[in-house]
Amino acid sequence: MISLFRNAFGGLSRQVWLLAIVMFINRSGTMVIAFLTVYLTQKLHFSVQEAGVVMTFFGVGSIFGTWMGGKLTDKIGYYPVQFWSLFLGGLMFIVMVHTHSFYPLCVCAFLLSAFGEAYRPANSASIADFSTPETFTRSVSLIRLAINIGWSIGPAIGGFLAARDYELLFWADGFTNMGAGILVWTFLRSTKKKKESTEHVLVVDKKDSALRDRTYMIFIVLASLYAIAFSQLFTIGPLFYKQACKLSEIQIGYLLGLNGLIVALFEMIFIYKIEGKFQRLSLISFGAFLVIPNYVIFLLTHNYIWLIVGILFATFSEMFAMPFMNAVSIERAKPHNRGQYSALYAMSWSVAQISAPLIGTQTIALFGFDALWYILGSLGFIATIGFGALSKKMT
Repeated sequence: MISLFRNAFGGLSRQVWLLAIVMFINRSGTMVIAFLTVYLTQKLHFSVQEAGVVMTFFGVGSIFGTWMGGKLTDKIGYYPVQFWSLFLGGLMFIVMVHTHSFYPLCVCAFLLSAFGEAYRPANSASIADFSTPETFTRSVSLIRLAINIGWSIGPAIGGFLAARDYELLFWADGFTNMGAGILVWTFLRSTKKKKESTEHVLVVDKKDSALRDRTYMIFIVLASLYAIAFSQLFTIGPLFYKQACKLSEIQIGYLLGLNGLIVALFEMIFIYKIEGKFQRLSLISFGAFLVIPNYVIFLLTHNYIWLIVGILFATFSEMFAMPFMNAVSIERAKPHNRGQYSALYAMSWSVAQISAPLIGTQTIALFGFDALWYILGSLGFIATIGFGALSKKMT
């Protein structure tokens, strides 16, 4: 077992470990997003439809932020984009805690997401720069490991904080984001590769635009469908747990934290054992399929034990799909357009952040929770078939 862990974690660069530490600190404060729909409806007494609009602005900001983050990463480099994204995003959490009106909250949600999501394409590009082709997927998984350890801690702590005062979540998120930014400023600045400053002076041929890669654009559409199906677990899911299942904030925090804990414990070993043995698109297709049973459970029961089983299915869905989706997005790019490819992949999740709350809240308001679970299960099925078909075409 010790040898297995050593092999799974060995050979990764010091810079990748630094990025992982930054992400751990950042995601340990991931509390607001998990409880935002509950905060808007329970604390501020917004309607479900109004909460959905606020979350939609959050998604619009995410698309803008990832697009700008990708452009700036290709132009000025990943280091300054990561620092300012983390630091300004942290400040916006503190601004948002003092904002209680509907329209100003929409603006705050847009700015918060725009600053925060600019980090993602810069982070992906930096992972590629600090990895070899042999270690890239494991480097991605190490970053995800840090994210998920933080995610397992954040919502669990967030449940306790929310039970006392929802505003504490914003302060915790704000300070952890700024702390992560300071860590980037202190350590990563001195370790970034010198070649980064020269890579971005290359003249980029428009034919190299990611938008012209038709096969990759199909991949992005399918990734968006999967992201919509998966992300509802962490946006509308807490609202379902609270309203329909009558769970406490602490129980919700435990459920969400369980996802991150399992990924943190097993994903690196899992990736180490299966990487190279199966085609990546086939693994992604199977991962998309595994999101469906969770919604079947939502339709059949509100029992807490079965809700845990549903989270387990969703967790394995994440472990099969997400590391390899990220790997496909980077390895298909060239050094001078990694920002574009990374931004498009990140934008697939931003599209989900826009459409998922809007689809979710409006469907719930008009037809109830069950109708939403049918829709999300269908999206997961379409993504499953699509990725399976794409595996025969995409190399």
